[in-house]
Amino acid sequence: MQFSHLTRPCQSRIGARLLVLFSSLLLAACAALPDIRELPQRQEMRSTPTIENGEGNLSRNKARLLLLQRVRGTRTDVVKLAAMEEAATGSPLISGNRTTLLFDGPQAMGAMLGAIRNAQDNINLETYIFDQDELGMQFADLLIEKQRAGVQVNILYDSIGSLNTPRAFFDRMRAAGIELIEFNPVNPLRRLGSWRLNNRDHRKILVVDGKIAFTGGVNITEDYSKSSLFRSGSSGKSNSDGLGWRDTHIQLEGPAVASMQLLFLKAWASQREGDIADREYFPPLPEVGNKLVRVLGSEPGGDFEIYKAYVLAIQEAQKSIYLTAAYFAPDVQLLDAITAAARRGVDVKIIFPSISDAGLVFHAGRSFYTELLDAGVQIFQLKASVLHAKTAVVDGAWSTVGSSNMDIRSFLHNSEVNLVILSGEFGTTMEGAFAEDLKNSLPVTREVWADRPTIQRVKEWAARNFEYWL
Repeated sequence: MQFSHLTRPCQSRIGARLLVLFSSLLLAACAALPDIRELPQRQEMRSTPTIENGEGNLSRNKARLLLLQRVRGTRTDVVKLAAMEEAATGSPLISGNRTTLLFDGPQAMGAMLGAIRNAQDNINLETYIFDQDELGMQFADLLIEKQRAGVQVNILYDSIGSLNTPRAFFDRMRAAGIELIEFNPVNPLRRLGSWRLNNRDHRKILVVDGKIAFTGGVNITEDYSKSSLFRSGSSGKSNSDGLGWRDTHIQLEGPAVASMQLLFLKAWASQREGDIADREYFPPLPEVGNKLVRVLGSEPGGDFEIYKAYVLAIQEAQKSIYLTAAYFAPDVQLLDAITAAARRGVDVKIIFPSISDAGLVFHAGRSFYTELLDAGVQIFQLKASVLHAKTAVVDGAWSTVGSSNMDIRSFLHNSEVNLVILSGEFGTTMEGAFAEDLKNSLPVTREVWADRPTIQRVKEWAARNFEYWL
Protein backbone atom coordinates (compact mmCIF):
# COMPACT_ATOMS: atom_id res chain seq x y z
CA MET A 1 0.00 0.00 0.00
CA GLN A 2 1.48 3.37 -1.00
CA PHE A 3 0.48 6.84 0.15
CA SER A 4 3.34 8.88 -1.30
CA HIS A 5 1.17 10.46 -3.98
CA LEU A 6 -1.63 11.58 -1.65
CA THR A 7 -2.31 15.30 -1.54
CA ARG A 8 -1.79 17.43 1.56
CA PRO A 9 -5.56 17.93 2.07
CA CYS A 10 -5.93 14.16 1.86
CA GLN A 11 -3.20 13.60 4.45
CA SER A 12 -4.70 16.18 6.79
CA ARG A 13 -8.09 14.45 6.58
CA ILE A 14 -6.43 11.30 7.94
CA GLY A 15 -5.87 13.28 11.14
CA ALA A 16 -9.51 14.34 11.16
CA ARG A 17 -10.59 10.73 10.77
CA LEU A 18 -8.37 9.71 13.68
CA LEU A 19 -9.89 12.47 15.81
CA VAL A 20 -13.35 11.02 15.21
CA LEU A 21 -12.11 7.49 15.88
CA PHE A 22 -10.54 8.20 19.25
CA SER A 23 -13.33 10.51 20.35
CA SER A 24 -15.80 7.82 19.35
CA LEU A 25 -14.02 5.25 21.50
CA LEU A 26 -14.49 7.54 24.50
CA LEU A 27 -17.96 8.90 23.84
CA ALA A 28 -20.03 6.59 21.67
CA ALA A 29 -22.50 4.09 23.04
CA CYS A 30 -22.57 0.92 20.97
CA ALA A 31 -25.66 1.40 18.87
CA ALA A 32 -26.64 -1.48 16.64
CA LEU A 33 -28.05 -2.00 13.18
CA PRO A 34 -31.51 -3.62 13.08
CA ASP A 35 -32.05 -7.35 12.69
CA ILE A 36 -33.45 -7.48 9.19
CA ARG A 37 -32.93 -11.10 8.19
CA GLU A 38 -36.69 -11.55 8.34
CA LEU A 39 -37.56 -7.96 7.49
CA PRO A 40 -39.85 -8.70 4.50
CA GLN A 41 -42.01 -11.00 6.61
CA ARG A 42 -42.28 -8.55 9.49
CA GLN A 43 -43.17 -5.48 7.41
CA GLU A 44 -46.68 -4.56 6.39
CA MET A 45 -46.20 -4.68 2.63
CA ARG A 46 -48.42 -3.52 -0.21
CA SER A 47 -48.74 -5.84 -3.19
CA THR A 48 -47.80 -2.92 -5.46
CA PRO A 49 -45.45 -0.14 -4.36
CA THR A 50 -46.45 3.52 -4.26
CA ILE A 51 -45.30 5.59 -7.20
CA GLU A 52 -45.62 9.37 -7.06
CA ASN A 53 -45.22 12.02 -9.72
CA GLY A 54 -45.57 15.79 -9.68
CA GLU A 55 -49.35 15.51 -9.39
CA GLY A 56 -49.71 12.84 -6.68
CA ASN A 57 -49.86 9.03 -6.49
CA LEU A 58 -50.45 6.78 -9.47
CA SER A 59 -53.14 4.12 -9.24
CA ARG A 60 -51.93 0.63 -8.34
CA ASN A 61 -52.52 -0.67 -11.87
CA LYS A 62 -50.62 2.22 -13.45
CA ALA A 63 -47.82 1.85 -10.91
CA ARG A 64 -47.44 -1.85 -11.63
CA LEU A 65 -47.46 -1.35 -15.41
CA LEU A 66 -44.93 1.47 -15.16
CA LEU A 67 -42.57 -0.66 -13.08
CA LEU A 68 -42.80 -3.59 -15.47
CA GLN A 69 -42.13 -1.31 -18.44
CA ARG A 70 -39.00 0.14 -16.85
CA VAL A 71 -37.41 -3.19 -15.91
CA ARG A 72 -38.30 -5.59 -18.74
CA GLY A 73 -36.20 -8.72 -19.06
CA THR A 74 -34.93 -9.08 -15.50
CA ARG A 75 -35.35 -12.28 -13.50
CA THR A 76 -35.83 -10.31 -10.30
CA ASP A 77 -39.40 -9.73 -9.14
CA VAL A 78 -38.95 -5.96 -9.20
CA VAL A 79 -42.53 -5.24 -8.15
CA LYS A 80 -42.01 -7.34 -5.03
CA LEU A 81 -38.60 -5.82 -4.31
CA ALA A 82 -39.94 -2.28 -4.72
CA ALA A 83 -42.84 -3.03 -2.37
CA MET A 84 -40.48 -4.55 0.21
CA GLU A 85 -38.15 -1.58 -0.04
CA GLU A 86 -40.98 0.89 0.44
CA ALA A 87 -42.21 -1.00 3.50
CA ALA A 88 -38.70 -1.03 4.95
CA THR A 89 -37.74 2.58 4.21
CA GLY A 90 -41.03 4.47 4.14
CA SER A 91 -39.96 6.22 0.92
CA PRO A 92 -42.05 5.98 -2.26
CA LEU A 93 -40.82 5.68 -5.80
CA ILE A 94 -41.05 8.89 -7.81
CA SER A 95 -41.60 8.79 -11.58
CA GLY A 96 -40.79 11.19 -14.39
CA ASN A 97 -37.13 11.91 -13.63
CA ARG A 98 -34.01 12.37 -15.71
CA THR A 99 -30.78 10.95 -14.28
CA THR A 100 -27.30 11.63 -15.61
CA LEU A 101 -24.24 9.78 -14.35
CA LEU A 102 -21.17 11.98 -13.86
CA PHE A 103 -17.81 10.23 -13.71
CA ASP A 104 -14.84 11.66 -11.81
CA GLY A 105 -14.17 15.19 -10.68
CA PRO A 106 -13.92 17.29 -13.85
CA GLN A 107 -17.24 16.04 -15.24
CA ALA A 108 -19.07 16.32 -11.92
CA MET A 109 -17.57 19.70 -11.04
CA GLY A 110 -18.27 21.07 -14.50
CA ALA A 111 -21.94 20.08 -14.28
CA MET A 112 -22.35 21.51 -10.77
CA LEU A 113 -20.60 24.78 -11.58
CA GLY A 114 -22.72 25.10 -14.71
CA ALA A 115 -25.93 24.68 -12.69
CA ILE A 116 -24.73 27.26 -10.14
CA ARG A 117 -23.98 29.78 -12.89
CA ASN A 118 -27.54 29.40 -14.19
CA ALA A 119 -29.18 29.75 -10.76
CA GLN A 120 -31.99 32.32 -10.56
CA ASP A 121 -33.38 32.10 -7.01
CA ASN A 122 -31.58 29.79 -4.57
CA ILE A 123 -28.63 27.41 -4.16
CA ASN A 124 -28.47 24.86 -1.34
CA LEU A 125 -25.15 23.08 -0.85
CA GLU A 126 -24.49 20.33 1.71
CA THR A 127 -21.00 18.81 1.73
CA TYR A 128 -18.67 16.82 3.93
CA ILE A 129 -15.47 18.47 2.68
CA PHE A 130 -15.14 22.05 1.42
CA ASP A 131 -11.41 22.73 1.03
CA GLN A 132 -9.65 26.03 0.52
CA ASP A 133 -7.73 25.07 -2.58
CA GLU A 134 -7.94 26.09 -6.23
CA LEU A 135 -11.15 24.13 -6.81
CA GLY A 136 -12.68 25.24 -3.52
CA MET A 137 -11.89 28.87 -4.31
CA GLN A 138 -13.53 28.50 -7.72
CA PHE A 139 -16.72 27.33 -6.03
CA ALA A 140 -16.54 29.99 -3.32
CA ASP A 141 -15.97 32.81 -5.82
CA LEU A 142 -18.90 31.72 -7.98
CA LEU A 143 -21.21 31.30 -4.98
CA ILE A 144 -20.28 34.78 -3.73
CA GLU A 145 -20.95 36.16 -7.21
CA LYS A 146 -24.42 34.56 -7.29
CA GLN A 147 -25.24 35.79 -3.77
CA ARG A 148 -24.36 39.35 -4.72
CA ALA A 149 -26.53 38.98 -7.82
CA GLY A 150 -29.56 38.25 -5.62
CA VAL A 151 -29.52 34.43 -5.51
CA GLN A 152 -29.80 33.10 -1.96
CA VAL A 153 -26.94 30.69 -1.18
CA ASN A 154 -27.16 28.37 1.84
CA ILE A 155 -24.23 26.10 2.75
CA LEU A 156 -24.10 23.29 5.30
CA TYR A 157 -20.60 21.86 5.76
CA ASP A 158 -19.35 19.17 8.13
CA SER A 159 -17.07 20.29 10.95
CA ILE A 160 -14.80 17.22 10.82
CA GLY A 161 -14.74 16.87 7.05
CA SER A 162 -13.74 20.55 6.70
CA LEU A 163 -11.64 20.63 9.88
CA ASN A 164 -8.51 21.83 8.09
CA THR A 165 -10.24 24.54 6.08
CA PRO A 166 -9.38 27.97 7.54
CA ARG A 167 -12.32 29.73 9.18
CA ALA A 168 -11.46 32.83 7.12
CA PHE A 169 -12.50 30.90 3.99
CA PHE A 170 -16.04 30.53 5.32
CA ASP A 171 -16.07 34.01 6.90
CA ARG A 172 -15.43 35.53 3.47
CA MET A 173 -18.53 33.84 2.06
CA ARG A 174 -20.54 34.78 5.14
CA ALA A 175 -19.51 38.43 4.76
CA ALA A 176 -20.90 38.35 1.20
CA GLY A 177 -24.35 37.38 2.55
CA ILE A 178 -24.15 33.61 2.16
CA GLU A 179 -25.79 31.66 4.99
CA LEU A 180 -23.46 28.97 6.38
CA ILE A 181 -23.87 26.38 9.13
CA GLU A 182 -21.09 24.16 10.50
CA PHE A 183 -22.63 20.73 11.10
CA ASN A 184 -22.00 19.33 14.61
CA PRO A 185 -19.02 21.56 15.51
CA VAL A 186 -15.92 19.98 16.99
CA ASN A 187 -15.95 22.59 19.76
CA PRO A 188 -18.35 21.25 22.45
CA LEU A 189 -19.02 24.78 23.73
CA ARG A 190 -20.91 25.49 20.51
CA ARG A 191 -23.33 22.60 21.14
CA LEU A 192 -23.80 22.56 24.89
CA GLY A 193 -26.02 19.64 25.84
CA SER A 194 -26.15 18.28 22.31
CA TRP A 195 -22.53 17.63 21.31
CA ARG A 196 -22.41 14.72 18.88
CA LEU A 197 -18.86 14.52 17.57
CA ASN A 198 -19.28 10.96 16.32
CA ASN A 199 -22.31 11.86 14.18
CA ARG A 200 -21.16 13.37 10.90
CA ASP A 201 -22.88 14.83 7.84
CA HIS A 202 -21.33 12.78 5.06
CA ARG A 203 -23.90 13.82 2.44
CA LYS A 204 -23.03 15.57 -0.79
CA ILE A 205 -26.10 17.48 -1.96
CA LEU A 206 -26.42 20.42 -4.32
CA VAL A 207 -29.91 21.68 -5.21
CA VAL A 208 -30.28 24.66 -7.55
CA ASP A 209 -33.58 26.57 -7.76
CA GLY A 210 -35.33 23.45 -6.48
CA LYS A 211 -35.17 22.09 -10.04
CA ILE A 212 -31.85 20.31 -10.44
CA ALA A 213 -29.98 18.27 -7.83
CA PHE A 214 -26.67 16.45 -7.51
CA THR A 215 -25.41 13.77 -5.15
CA GLY A 216 -22.83 11.00 -5.00
CA GLY A 217 -19.33 10.70 -3.62
CA VAL A 218 -17.70 13.92 -4.85
CA ASN A 219 -16.50 16.48 -2.28
CA ILE A 220 -15.23 19.96 -3.04
CA THR A 221 -11.48 19.42 -2.94
CA GLU A 222 -8.54 19.36 -5.33
CA ASP A 223 -8.59 15.54 -5.30
CA TYR A 224 -11.23 16.00 -8.01
CA SER A 225 -9.39 18.48 -10.19
CA LYS A 226 -8.24 15.68 -12.51
CA SER A 227 -9.77 12.49 -13.93
CA SER A 228 -8.84 8.91 -13.13
CA LEU A 229 -8.12 6.27 -15.77
CA PHE A 230 -11.86 5.78 -16.31
CA ARG A 231 -12.52 5.63 -20.07
CA SER A 232 -9.08 7.10 -20.71
CA GLY A 233 -7.82 4.26 -22.89
CA SER A 234 -4.60 4.28 -20.85
CA SER A 235 -2.80 1.08 -19.93
CA GLY A 236 -2.63 2.26 -16.34
CA LYS A 237 1.19 2.36 -16.39
CA SER A 238 1.33 6.16 -16.29
CA ASN A 239 2.40 8.07 -13.21
CA SER A 240 -0.47 7.99 -10.72
CA ASP A 241 0.59 11.43 -9.41
CA GLY A 242 -1.21 12.94 -12.40
CA LEU A 243 -4.51 11.19 -11.72
CA GLY A 244 -7.54 12.34 -9.80
CA TRP A 245 -9.76 10.22 -7.62
CA ARG A 246 -12.17 7.73 -9.22
CA ASP A 247 -15.68 8.70 -8.16
CA THR A 248 -19.27 8.74 -9.37
CA HIS A 249 -21.84 11.51 -8.98
CA ILE A 250 -25.37 11.79 -10.36
CA GLN A 251 -27.44 14.70 -11.67
CA LEU A 252 -31.18 14.54 -11.02
CA GLU A 253 -34.01 16.50 -12.64
CA GLY A 254 -37.75 16.02 -12.19
CA PRO A 255 -40.20 15.51 -9.31
CA ALA A 256 -37.66 13.64 -7.14
CA VAL A 257 -35.63 16.83 -6.72
CA ALA A 258 -38.20 17.97 -4.13
CA SER A 259 -37.21 15.05 -1.91
CA MET A 260 -33.55 16.05 -2.17
CA GLN A 261 -34.47 19.61 -1.26
CA LEU A 262 -36.43 18.39 1.75
CA LEU A 263 -33.43 16.39 3.00
CA PHE A 264 -31.28 19.52 2.87
CA LEU A 265 -33.82 21.64 4.71
CA LYS A 266 -34.29 19.00 7.42
CA ALA A 267 -30.52 18.80 7.95
CA TRP A 268 -30.36 22.60 8.15
CA ALA A 269 -33.15 22.69 10.72
CA SER A 270 -31.49 19.95 12.78
CA GLN A 271 -28.66 22.34 13.67
CA ARG A 272 -31.07 24.84 15.28
CA GLU A 273 -29.21 27.93 14.17
CA GLY A 274 -32.14 29.96 12.92
CA ASP A 275 -34.60 29.92 10.06
CA ILE A 276 -33.46 29.64 6.48
CA ALA A 277 -34.10 32.57 4.13
CA ASP A 278 -37.54 32.48 2.51
CA ARG A 279 -37.19 31.52 -1.16
CA GLU A 280 -38.99 29.34 -3.70
CA TYR A 281 -37.45 26.04 -2.65
CA PHE A 282 -40.29 23.89 -3.97
CA PRO A 283 -41.31 25.05 -7.46
CA PRO A 284 -43.65 22.91 -9.62
CA LEU A 285 -41.69 19.97 -11.03
CA PRO A 286 -43.17 18.42 -14.19
CA GLU A 287 -42.01 15.06 -15.48
CA VAL A 288 -38.86 15.43 -17.59
CA GLY A 289 -37.76 11.81 -18.06
CA ASN A 290 -38.67 8.17 -17.55
CA LYS A 291 -36.63 7.14 -14.50
CA LEU A 292 -38.20 5.77 -11.31
CA VAL A 293 -36.22 7.12 -8.37
CA ARG A 294 -36.35 6.50 -4.64
CA VAL A 295 -34.56 9.14 -2.54
CA LEU A 296 -33.15 7.62 0.64
CA GLY A 297 -31.79 9.82 3.40
CA SER A 298 -30.48 8.24 6.58
CA GLU A 299 -29.24 9.75 9.82
CA PRO A 300 -28.02 8.56 13.23
CA GLY A 301 -30.89 7.32 15.34
CA GLY A 302 -33.10 7.05 12.26
CA ASP A 303 -34.62 4.09 10.47
CA PHE A 304 -31.49 2.81 8.62
CA GLU A 305 -33.11 3.32 5.23
CA ILE A 306 -30.01 2.94 3.06
CA TYR A 307 -28.79 -0.12 4.96
CA LYS A 308 -32.15 -1.84 4.60
CA ALA A 309 -32.32 -1.08 0.88
CA TYR A 310 -28.87 -2.57 0.29
CA VAL A 311 -29.56 -5.79 2.18
CA LEU A 312 -32.99 -6.32 0.60
CA ALA A 313 -31.66 -5.83 -2.94
CA ILE A 314 -28.78 -8.22 -2.34
CA GLN A 315 -31.05 -10.82 -0.74
CA GLU A 316 -33.42 -10.71 -3.72
CA ALA A 317 -30.71 -10.82 -6.41
CA GLN A 318 -31.10 -13.61 -8.96
CA LYS A 319 -28.41 -12.99 -11.56
CA SER A 320 -25.75 -10.40 -10.71
CA ILE A 321 -24.47 -8.02 -8.04
CA TYR A 322 -21.80 -5.49 -9.01
CA LEU A 323 -20.51 -3.33 -6.16
CA THR A 324 -17.97 -0.51 -6.14
CA ALA A 325 -16.88 -0.13 -2.53
CA ALA A 326 -14.47 2.63 -1.55
CA TYR A 327 -14.67 1.78 2.15
CA PHE A 328 -15.91 -1.66 3.16
CA ALA A 329 -16.55 -2.64 6.78
CA PRO A 330 -19.96 -4.36 6.78
CA ASP A 331 -21.83 -5.86 9.70
CA VAL A 332 -22.53 -9.59 9.87
CA GLN A 333 -25.94 -9.34 8.16
CA LEU A 334 -24.69 -7.46 5.10
CA LEU A 335 -21.67 -9.74 4.77
CA ASP A 336 -23.94 -12.79 5.06
CA ALA A 337 -26.27 -11.40 2.37
CA ILE A 338 -23.36 -10.92 -0.05
CA THR A 339 -21.77 -14.32 0.55
CA ALA A 340 -25.13 -16.13 0.48
CA ALA A 341 -25.87 -14.59 -2.92
CA ALA A 342 -22.55 -15.85 -4.31
CA ARG A 343 -23.16 -19.32 -2.90
CA ARG A 344 -26.57 -19.59 -4.58
CA GLY A 345 -24.99 -18.85 -7.95
CA VAL A 346 -25.36 -15.08 -8.30
CA ASP A 347 -22.47 -13.44 -10.15
CA VAL A 348 -21.03 -11.23 -7.40
CA LYS A 349 -18.17 -8.90 -8.28
CA ILE A 350 -16.76 -6.17 -6.03
CA ILE A 351 -14.22 -3.50 -6.97
CA PHE A 352 -12.12 -2.32 -4.02
CA PRO A 353 -9.32 0.25 -3.86
CA SER A 354 -5.67 -0.75 -4.13
CA ILE A 355 -4.65 2.59 -2.60
CA SER A 356 -6.62 4.63 -0.12
CA ASP A 357 -6.71 7.86 1.87
CA ALA A 358 -7.79 5.96 5.00
CA GLY A 359 -5.41 3.24 6.14
CA LEU A 360 -7.50 1.70 8.92
CA VAL A 361 -10.61 1.40 6.76
CA PHE A 362 -8.51 0.12 3.88
CA HIS A 363 -7.12 -2.76 5.96
CA ALA A 364 -10.49 -3.42 7.59
CA GLY A 365 -11.99 -3.91 4.14
CA ARG A 366 -9.23 -6.31 3.13
CA SER A 367 -9.85 -8.34 6.29
CA PHE A 368 -13.07 -9.58 4.65
CA TYR A 369 -11.40 -10.85 1.47
CA THR A 370 -10.95 -14.43 2.66
CA GLU A 371 -14.62 -14.84 3.59
CA LEU A 372 -15.73 -13.27 0.31
CA LEU A 373 -13.38 -15.35 -1.84
CA ASP A 374 -14.33 -18.58 -0.05
CA ALA A 375 -17.99 -17.88 -0.88
CA GLY A 376 -17.23 -17.36 -4.57
CA VAL A 377 -17.26 -13.56 -4.67
CA GLN A 378 -14.93 -12.18 -7.35
CA ILE A 379 -12.70 -9.40 -6.00
CA PHE A 380 -10.90 -6.74 -8.02
CA GLN A 381 -8.70 -3.83 -6.97
CA LEU A 382 -8.66 -0.56 -8.91
CA LYS A 383 -5.23 0.49 -10.14
CA ALA A 384 -3.51 3.87 -9.96
CA SER A 385 -6.30 6.11 -8.59
CA VAL A 386 -7.85 6.37 -5.15
CA LEU A 387 -11.29 4.75 -5.41
CA HIS A 388 -14.03 6.83 -3.75
CA ALA A 389 -17.17 5.75 -5.64
CA LYS A 390 -20.13 4.17 -3.81
CA THR A 391 -22.31 2.40 -6.37
CA ALA A 392 -24.20 -0.84 -6.89
CA VAL A 393 -26.24 -2.47 -9.63
CA VAL A 394 -28.27 -5.63 -9.00
CA ASP A 395 -29.67 -7.78 -11.82
CA GLY A 396 -29.28 -4.86 -14.20
CA ALA A 397 -32.47 -3.32 -12.79
CA TRP A 398 -31.83 -2.01 -9.26
CA SER A 399 -29.09 0.61 -9.01
CA THR A 400 -27.89 3.00 -6.36
CA VAL A 401 -25.49 5.95 -6.35
CA GLY A 402 -24.86 8.07 -3.31
CA SER A 403 -22.67 9.13 -0.42
CA SER A 404 -23.03 6.02 1.76
CA ASN A 405 -20.16 3.59 2.03
CA MET A 406 -20.75 -0.08 2.78
CA ASP A 407 -19.54 0.26 6.34
CA ILE A 408 -20.97 0.52 9.83
CA ARG A 409 -19.96 4.19 10.15
CA SER A 410 -22.09 5.19 7.18
CA PHE A 411 -25.07 3.10 8.23
CA LEU A 412 -25.00 3.97 11.96
CA HIS A 413 -23.18 7.21 12.63
CA ASN A 414 -23.41 9.40 9.52
CA SER A 415 -26.12 11.34 7.73
CA GLU A 416 -26.07 9.93 4.19
CA VAL A 417 -28.07 10.14 0.96
CA ASN A 418 -28.49 7.58 -1.83
CA LEU A 419 -30.65 7.48 -4.92
CA VAL A 420 -32.16 4.13 -5.89
CA ILE A 421 -33.08 3.91 -9.58
CA LEU A 422 -35.30 1.12 -10.89
CA SER A 423 -34.61 1.05 -14.60
CA GLY A 424 -33.22 -1.52 -17.02
CA GLU A 425 -31.84 1.27 -19.20
CA PHE A 426 -30.04 2.93 -16.28
CA GLY A 427 -28.88 -0.47 -15.03
CA THR A 428 -27.25 -1.16 -18.40
CA THR A 429 -25.39 2.16 -18.13
CA MET A 430 -24.27 1.26 -14.61
CA GLU A 431 -23.06 -2.16 -15.73
CA GLY A 432 -21.16 -0.52 -18.58
CA ALA A 433 -19.41 1.82 -16.15
CA PHE A 434 -18.58 -1.14 -13.91
CA ALA A 435 -17.06 -2.98 -16.89
CA GLU A 436 -14.91 0.08 -17.63
CA ASP A 437 -13.58 0.05 -14.07
CA LEU A 438 -12.83 -3.66 -14.37
CA LYS A 439 -10.50 -2.84 -17.26
CA ASN A 440 -8.45 -0.73 -14.86
CA SER A 441 -8.53 -3.28 -12.03
CA LEU A 442 -6.57 -6.39 -11.10
CA PRO A 443 -8.27 -9.58 -9.84
CA VAL A 444 -7.50 -10.94 -6.40
CA THR A 445 -7.43 -14.75 -6.42
CA ARG A 446 -7.61 -17.08 -3.42
CA GLU A 447 -4.10 -18.36 -4.17
CA VAL A 448 -2.54 -14.89 -4.32
CA TRP A 449 -4.43 -13.74 -1.25
CA ALA A 450 -3.34 -16.77 0.77
CA ASP A 451 0.32 -15.81 0.12
CA ARG A 452 0.08 -12.25 1.45
CA PRO A 453 2.72 -11.21 4.02
CA THR A 454 2.20 -11.74 7.74
CA ILE A 455 2.48 -8.02 8.47
CA GLN A 456 -0.47 -7.41 6.16
CA ARG A 457 -2.52 -10.00 8.06
CA VAL A 458 -1.67 -8.27 11.34
CA LYS A 459 -2.84 -4.91 9.97
CA GLU A 460 -6.09 -6.49 8.80
CA TRP A 461 -6.69 -8.11 12.20
CA ALA A 462 -6.03 -4.86 14.04
CA ALA A 463 -8.26 -2.80 11.75
CA ARG A 464 -11.06 -5.40 11.96
CA ASN A 465 -11.16 -4.93 15.73
CA PHE A 466 -11.91 -1.22 15.23
CA GLU A 467 -14.57 -1.90 12.59
CA TYR A 468 -17.47 -0.48 14.58
CA TRP A 469 -15.83 2.95 14.97
CA LEU A 470 -14.29 3.33 11.51
